[in-house]
Amino acid sequence: MKALAIAATGMNAQQLNLEVIANNVANINTTGFKRARAEFTDLLYQVERSQGVPNAANQAIVPEGAHIGLGVKAASVRNLHIQGSLIGTSNKLDVALVGRGWFQVEDPAGNTLYTRAGTFNTNADGQLVTIDGYTVVPGITFPEDVTEVEITRTGQIFARLGSDTELTDLGQLTLANFVNEAGLEPLGDNLFAETPASGAAIVGVPDDPGFAHIQQGYLEASNVDPVKEITDLISAQRAYEMNSKIIQAADEMASVVSKNLR
Repeated sequence: MKALAIAATGMNAQQLNLEVIANNVANINTTGFKRARAEFTDLLYQVERSQGVPNAANQAIVPEGAHIGLGVKAASVRNLHIQGSLIGTSNKLDVALVGRGWFQVEDPAGNTLYTRAGTFNTNADGQLVTIDGYTVVPGITFPEDVTEVEITRTGQIFARLGSDTELTDLGQLTLANFVNEAGLEPLGDNLFAETPASGAAIVGVPDDPGFAHIQQGYLEASNVDPVKEITDLISAQRAYEMNSKIIQAADEMASVVSKNLR
């Protein structure tokens, strides 16, 4: 009985859906996190009767066929790169992106990775780094006697050195954009990697057309909506229960047949 196998694919799909929802809820307070959504497609169809062919020799064309679906499968888990709300921190090295764009960071192996989490700090050498110690690209170094830091919406970084009256220009932050942001590979630690699906990074300056502007003293919150996640959770739970009921019904029908064969 195919209903058992079909319903089993439905239960597997809803289990994956539940895992995606659980990960969204778990990261509801993760800076720069982008919620994900499971996408599904139907499996192959078994053709019981083809449409568009004669029913018999010299007979009329059959207007409709009979195609029996064999279940469902996961097609993708899509990250939804929608702007999150801004949270004020008053930390001068915390920066949020408003609009499209990614900060570029360099890992210890020299690979360029991308993040929306602007929780920056300085290391022992005065370099601007992420909370995991990855260097922000392009490299910005702060002198030891910095008393004030100002980061403009266009990404220019100025600092007051000692008791100077004038601010010193320390450098310019740049951002990366992608033709297909959904094609970026999530690596964990708020980091993403470029893939052939995302296309090559398009580097530009903040607040240029098509690029986000920078907000100093703020962080971008997760874009997870608790109400929507609870609604999706209820829908997934009900769908899982219905597939379970189908397996139970198919088992009972098969048991009736087996009893009559004895």
